[in-house]
Amino acid sequence: MVYLDHAATTVTRPEVIADMTEEFSNLGNASSLHGPGRRARRVVEEAREGIADALGAAPNEVIFTSGGTEANNLAIKGLFWARNGADPARRRVLLSAVEHHAALDPAMWLAGHQGAVHEEIPVDGFGRVTPEALRAAIERDPDDVALVSVMWANNEVGTVQPVAELAAVASEYRVPFHTDAVQAVGAEPVDFAASGVTALSLTGHKIGGPVGAGALLLARGVDPVPLVHGGGQEREVRSGTLTTPLLRGLATAVDMAVNERDDHAKRLAELRDELLARVRAVVPDVTTNGDPDHRLPGNAHLSFPGCEGDALLMLLDAEGIACSTGSACSAGVAQPSHVLLAMGASEETARSSLRFSLGHGSQRADIVALGEAIGPAVERARAARSKRR
Repeated sequence: MVYLDHAATTVTRPEVIADMTEEFSNLGNASSLHGPGRRARRVVEEAREGIADALGAAPNEVIFTSGGTEANNLAIKGLFWARNGADPARRRVLLSAVEHHAALDPAMWLAGHQGAVHEEIPVDGFGRVTPEALRAAIERDPDDVALVSVMWANNEVGTVQPVAELAAVASEYRVPFHTDAVQAVGAEPVDFAASGVTALSLTGHKIGGPVGAGALLLARGVDPVPLVHGGGQEREVRSGTLTTPLLRGLATAVDMAVNERDDHAKRLAELRDELLARVRAVVPDVTTNGDPDHRLPGNAHLSFPGCEGDALLMLLDAEGIACSTGSACSAGVAQPSHVLLAMGASEETARSSLRFSLGHGSQRADIVALGEAIGPAVERARAARSKRR
């Protein structure tokens, strides 16, 4: 199999598997006071310290979650409830128009059930939010903004946002700023303190860690209303028995991803450039989406005129090549990408697009295989569409 969908999930690193396997053989709840419990607590706190050190945070700013979706929900819902509860006038929740559904849907739920007003911050043709666009959105009424959320890097088209600049604008108005950095950790320099953000979401399975483990980096002095109540673990922000083996694996994955980032990003960018060259050689009218300069190194998002993206995906899948039409979380839904539409693409262009994403398991042989398969697949997809017309 040629796997070109690392933005959806990536292979678990052997070092992570080894650490988790060892930890699964140990007994102890990290909230217990006896010896086994204290041993588990030490593992959890070492994981917390390692993640904090790797990402420019303080250990007590690391709140463990089950992954990026929970972290996004905790940040967006929890910050809204806290801000709106203190001042009912603060109802507006500002999100970029290209957010992942893990951030978009919580905001829409708040608007439908909790009296929030969800507003989209527009993006340019590359999918970027400019500081000017954010400032204009806030200044429509600065006193009624509850929070801002803009993802660090887009999961579909790979565009990297000017997060520090955007966070600085939000800070001028004393508005908390959350960023979904699930795609950015390990691919971009991510420094929580230096970025100026209030809250940052990350997950393990995008960087060679386990599914089911993630974190919300949450600035000191910021107290969102919890989603889950119980034992009061994790600063009384997120209750639940801590999954010690998964958290050890998460910390190992974050450490490796951050330490290897420079070489990893350089290698992926070279593979991506070769991928683009090989596809263009056999499909000259293919177009690329996203920011050409400020983008994830392993992302290639392409539109194939005259094709249905779903049909092209299945033709490639039949040849043993796995890719995506966009976010895996919305796969199978017959509608064009909201990301591409927000960038100004037509519905036809949005429906004709595929995402090829590379990761630490990607090899040049994968690129060669795609280059050999993409031409015939495009021809068949175009022919099938012409017959239906």
